[in-house]
Amino acid sequence: MNVQTQIRAAEPVTSEHFDVLIAGAGISGVGAAYHLTTQCPGTTFVALETQKTFGGTWSTHRYPGIRSDSDLHTFGYRFKPWTSAPIASAAEILKYMGEVIEENDLARHIRYRHTITAAEWSNETNLWTIDATRIDTGEHLRFTANFFWMCQGYYRHDAGYTPEWTDMAKFKGTIVHPQTWPDDLDYKGKRVIVIGSGATAATLIPAMANDAGHVTMLQRSPTYFRTGRNAIEIAEELRRLQVDEAWIHEIVRRKILFEQDAFTKRTFAEPEGAKKDLLAAVEAVLGKDFDIATHFTPSYRPWRQRIAFVPDADLFHAIKGGKASVVTDEIERFTETGILLKSGKKLEADIIITATGFHLSANGGIEFAIDGKPLDFKDTVTYRGMMFTGVPNLVWVFGYFRASWTLRVDLVADFVCRMLKHMKATGASKVTPALRPEDHNMPLLPWIDPENFNPGYMMRGMHLLPKRGDKPEWQHNQDYWAEKDEFPAIDLKDKAFVYG
Repeated sequence: MNVQTQIRAAEPVTSEHFDVLIAGAGISGVGAAYHLTTQCPGTTFVALETQKTFGGTWSTHRYPGIRSDSDLHTFGYRFKPWTSAPIASAAEILKYMGEVIEENDLARHIRYRHTITAAEWSNETNLWTIDATRIDTGEHLRFTANFFWMCQGYYRHDAGYTPEWTDMAKFKGTIVHPQTWPDDLDYKGKRVIVIGSGATAATLIPAMANDAGHVTMLQRSPTYFRTGRNAIEIAEELRRLQVDEAWIHEIVRRKILFEQDAFTKRTFAEPEGAKKDLLAAVEAVLGKDFDIATHFTPSYRPWRQRIAFVPDADLFHAIKGGKASVVTDEIERFTETGILLKSGKKLEADIIITATGFHLSANGGIEFAIDGKPLDFKDTVTYRGMMFTGVPNLVWVFGYFRASWTLRVDLVADFVCRMLKHMKATGASKVTPALRPEDHNMPLLPWIDPENFNPGYMMRGMHLLPKRGDKPEWQHNQDYWAEKDEFPAIDLKDKAFVYG
């Protein structure tokens, strides 16, 4: 008997049983709940959420101007039309999710302030035993479930990633990570440095620029951005024609997805042409005299890292208007009054914001075990980025890098519901992905090819993630346009699924 089992045996907890247990009530968890309700009626399920409300990222992140970095026509669910501007604020996204919960009577399935601490599969009972702590009371709870649906996201919510720079403790001002933004931070008239060049920095800077004394974006290297009106012309036209919103939603989604796929393919086939178009949009705002080559021309080809959409080019207008500026350099050390750069230049600041990313979390902070033996996901091989060899009755939702996360929420949900119905029809109580005989000499590779996609958080956490193979079914290929047809065609009788 291992330590975990001893602890469980000593705890006088009562247990509840559900057909499916969902981890999280963010965009993935709420989507999973909807699909179970509509596609698998009669299935008992519960969603356990650590936060005090639904929403995940859109609830935990509270920094100024927080908004989506992709359009809501595709980040929204396929089953509920999005009727506002495509780039939406956190408040708008939470309102939308709240409507999904209310309209489909999902609230009764969600339990807030419940943190999952451990999950163990038993091949004797063919059940997951899941331990949780109720945060507001400290009560230890236990659940059993036939199926475990991991919808907790892919990063730690309690703390963001901040590098350890020399002499950070000497800075006499305030250092803030956007992920743990203090409600009482007063930046009016203050000198602000935002370290970072990704979507968070691009959101924060224009949102703070009007009230702050000045905002400086300090980046080690540039990032690509896409700009344009925060509107979809075809959606506006269809609304003028009084077309039903459900039709508009589907038409706009298909148009956006088609164009995204075409652009992604172009970044591989014609990287210089794609790069030229992206930079031309920046130059159109900042002008030819601005040093775009230094500050907004990355060293990598487009889409090797995520490209955030900057609505109405607000970041670039803040820079052009003088309320913000950009410095491309490396940090030598912090000083009492700001930052000394390796070039010798000094940046003065009252507030320094480290928009430097997050910590990857492959298992949601949950201690996993199978029959008493600790489970390490890095020792498994992924089945299409959602299941893992040797791990029964578990699915993980991991979205897309180059498209909206929610697109994969819907696809994975269709697969899970189809699998659950197949198992019920065949009398199977468990399904475990396994390499087939023809797969055993297959090369095992990191989760994703760094030449394909290589943001910092992924490179820092790659060792935590499952392996991939060199065949489509043993990898997360990041291609929604292909997967939308491949997922419905998955053969549930394939030898990659071992039933018991």
